Amino acid sequence: MAADEDGRVTPEQWVRTLATALDVEPPTQDELDDLLSLAGTAAHTAERWVAPVSCWMVARAEVSPADGRGVVERLAAAARGSDD
Repeated sequence: MAADEDGRVTPEQWVRTLATALDVEPPTQDELDDLLSLAGTAAHTAERWVAPVSCWMVARAEVSPADGRGVVERLAAAARGSDD
């Protein structure tokens, strides 16, 4: 993995390289979309740092990103006092 002059790699390079290092398949575009939505909802409901922790917890529970997104959205709605 080659970084640019600022020491950065593309997000796609990072995800592919990390997947290889962890011996897993990289997420599909749908999984990425669900993870980003899950992380965004968590961060906007609480604080930014809960976004990666929420993704970790979903993975640790062996829940799909789509199902994890649903759980996070339900918890966020409950926190707002709505039944969305």
